[in-house]
Amino acid sequence: MLDAARKAPSAKNTQSHKYFIVNNKEIKDKLREHGAFKQDFVNDAPLIIICCADPSQYPKSADVDESPINYAYIDLSIAASFLVLRATELGLGTVFVAWIYRDKIKEILNIPKNYIIPFVIPVGYPAENPAPKPRKNLDEIILMH
Repeated sequence: MLDAARKAPSAKNTQSHKYFIVNNKEIKDKLREHGAFKQDFVNDAPLIIICCADPSQYPKSADVDESPINYAYIDLSIAASFLVLRATELGLGTVFVAWIYRDKIKEILNIPKNYIIPFVIPVGYPAENPAPKPRKNLDEIILMH
C-alpha cells in the first residue's frame, strides 16, 4: 500500500508526503485516551495511517498563483488515493477520516509542527460487504465547451 503511495506523482517531484503508521496498542490507547479521533471506529482499526505532508519542501515560484500548502494537500491526496486503491485490491477496508484533532496527533506522535495532517486512513478487514453507492452518470459530471 505504501509503495503504491510512494509511486504517486507530485508537483515538481517534491514527494513531500509522509506516513506515520500506528499499529502499536500503547500508542493507539494514548490516541484514544486523548480523544485524537472524533469517530471511535478509528481507534478500533488494526492499523491507522496518519497522512502528512511538508509544505515547506515545495519551491517558491512567482510563475504560479498557488501556495505550497495547496500543492501539499493535492499531492498527499493523490498519493493516499493510490494507497487506498491498493488496499482495496488486497481485500482491505479503508476510509478517509478528516474529523480529527491534529494538534493532539502531532503531540502524541512527535510529528513536526510544519507538517499538515489533512486526514488519517484506518485500515482493516471489512466487517461487511455493502453494495456500491450510486454514482452520477458521466453526462452529469462532464461539461463540454
